[in-house]
Amino acid sequence: MYQGTANAIIAGASGLVGDELLHQLLAHPHFHTVYSLSRRELPFHSKKLVQIVHPELRVTTWGETDPTPTIGFICLGTTKKQAGSKQALEAVDFQLVKDVATTMQLLGVRHLVVISSLMAHPWSPSHYLRCKGKMEQAINKMGFSHSVFVRPGPLQGERSVPRQDEQVVQGVFSAIKPLMLGPLGHLIPIPAEDVARSMLELSLLAENEQLGAVSTVSGKQLIPDSHHVLQD
Repeated sequence: MYQGTANAIIAGASGLVGDELLHQLLAHPHFHTVYSLSRRELPFHSKKLVQIVHPELRVTTWGETDPTPTIGFICLGTTKKQAGSKQALEAVDFQLVKDVATTMQLLGVRHLVVISSLMAHPWSPSHYLRCKGKMEQAINKMGFSHSVFVRPGPLQGERSVPRQDEQVVQGVFSAIKPLMLGPLGHLIPIPAEDVARSMLELSLLAENEQLGAVSTVSGKQLIPDSHHVLQD
């Protein structure tokens, strides 16, 4: 039985998955305090929630009596179209994620769950996937007790600002879903709510020492209650 003893911090709660995850964290009985690190104040009202607002996602003040977050979630990401250039994309998907992870570690986070991308690799020919891979590589070197990377394929859900390319991909893959067997199953669109629930469940597994130091969960493995965790 959960007793509300854990404290968590989440960055990127204004995004598609982050919004779902914050709702679930605030509703989950295991979490006592949930910090949200964001660029603007979020329309959430909960006694559990402490909002930290900074344009560069920094924490500039911290009280000695503030509850220490031991579980961290990073749900940050952009696209080249949104960012405007390859350099701007890398500034978010690599540098900002790495900086936020450093901040969380300094605050006391030991178990970190981060959204990456299917097929992320530091030597990928795709700039986007290369940034995600470099980010994973950098966080692996930071020494968290547990680093968990979730790599969803196409996401389903309502964004505040829709991504047209994402909507097209969702439509295509939904149409050919019956043909997507084996490894192709990882490309089936997955609801953001399921990714968020999976992230929460994985954080609890990490906290209970049921995961290896570095774990990767991809595509259809993110369906809750059916995790086949790949431990590196």
